[in-house]
Parts: sequence; structure tokens; C-alpha cells
Amino acid sequence: MSLQDDLRAALIGTRFSAHIHHFPVVDSTNTQLLAAAANGAPEGTVYLTDEQTAGRGRGGHSWHSAAGTSSNPDGLYVSVLVKPSLRLREALMLSLATGLAAKSAILTAACVTADIRWPNDLMIGLQKVGGILVETAAGSGDDAPLRYAVIGIGINLNQETFPLELYPLATSLRLVTGKLQDRFALLVALLRSLDRELTLLEEEAADRDAGGSSLLVRFSEASDWAHGRRVTVPEQGGYTGTTAGLDNRGFLLVDADDGTQRTVLSGGVRDIL
Repeated sequence: MSLQDDLRAALIGTRFSAHIHHFPVVDSTNTQLLAAAANGAPEGTVYLTDEQTAGRGRGGHSWHSAAGTSSNPDGLYVSVLVKPSLRLREALMLSLATGLAAKSAILTAACVTADIRWPNDLMIGLQKVGGILVETAAGSGDDAPLRYAVIGIGINLNQETFPLELYPLATSLRLVTGKLQDRFALLVALLRSLDRELTLLEEEAADRDAGGSSLLVRFSEASDWAHGRRVTVPEQGGYTGTTAGLDNRGFLLVDADDGTQRTVLSGGVRDIL
């Protein structure tokens, strides 16, 4: 059986079992899947690659996406196409839900507890082990329904070295555990968990409209960055403060050192060292 056949069998009962595509190398799984989505690709389409030559992260950053070997891939580089019953103003919830799914999958497959740095970074200590990039298509206006979203996830699995500029910032599950990591097991755990999170996200739409959300509560409990973390924020001219939870849209609140409470809109929070 092929890798795709094995994945289809392991993902039966989820939205991701029917349309799985594996590529030895692409520029970016998100770039390729966005193009496919614009041409009518079905919900649940999965693009998996061994290597990206132009991997992308949030805010236009690049994502180091080396290949490793066929038996021990360096990383998990995957994008999925979803068409949730959400509005454009709820798109941030997709990043938060994916963060929870990735945290759960890493614990299941690697027995490592990762943290989530709002809104999209997977951390072990102060080093990044993974990241999430959500790109959406919708009509105009915050209340426009999402047409689709492409969720890209990159997780460092078996790297033993990184480019010099990434050494202080990045780690891999192999470096943390001392053991080779199984991409297949992590991907199955990730997509099963993500399928559950997306179902919950759609089911609790009425609760969010009433100002509540189990997702926001669970994210706040799962992330050490959500409350009481001293951070520096580059937007609004740059400021420092202490994180103070999420608002009802999922944006991070920070009690700034100037006495105001500010809403972080674009990510980029970092520890004050």
C-alpha cells in the first residue's frame, strides 16, 4: 500500500480520509492547496510533502522545511482544505483550534507537552517546534461566510541541526526526546484531533454569539502565554506588558506597562528576557 492508502485507512471517519496527496517536494503546500481550492478542490483535501523550497509562516516569514531521509523525514509539512460554517470574523478561531489539535497530537505521538504561543506557534520552552498558517477566502465584510480556509502546519520532527540563525530559536521533537519521530503517527493524531476541533468549533457557534466559547476557555488553559506572561509586542509602535487572556473574538489582551489594556491583532508576542 502507498502512504496515501495507509493514511486513508487510518483517517476513516474524518473529513480528511478521501483526498490525500503526497509530494516529494513542493514550493509550499499552502500555496499549492490555495490554488487547488480556487479551482474547486473538495473539503478535506490534504497536501503532504517531504520538503518545501519556499515554506511560509505567518506574517510573511519563511519556514525552514528540509527533507531529511525517506525513512526519517525531518519535518511534518502539511496543509488541509476546510470549508467550515464560520464567518470571516471568526477566522482566528481556526488558528486557535489547530493549535489545540497540534498540542494534543504531539502529546499523543511523541509524549511531549508543547505550549502554544498565541496565536500560532508551537513551543517547547522558549524554542519553536512548529507553526500554523491559516489563509482564508471569503466575501467582503466581517460577517461574510468563509468560502474556504487552508490550514498549514509545520512541525520539526527529526532535525539534529538547524541553520545557524535558527539555533537559539528552534528545536525538534527528536532533539527534545532523543528519539526518532514517526511522521505517520503524528500526522494521523493531528488530523484526527483537528477533525474533532473543527466539529466542536462549528457546533458552538451559538455560544460564541452569546459571548462564550469552550474553545477560548480550553485555549487559555492550554497556553502558558494567555495569562500572566510578560511579553513585548511589536505592533502599535511597540510596547511591553502582561498577557490578560483572550477577548470573545480570540484576540490576545495585554495589560500594557503604560496602564492601558491593549488588544494584540497581528501576533508576534515575545517573552521579555
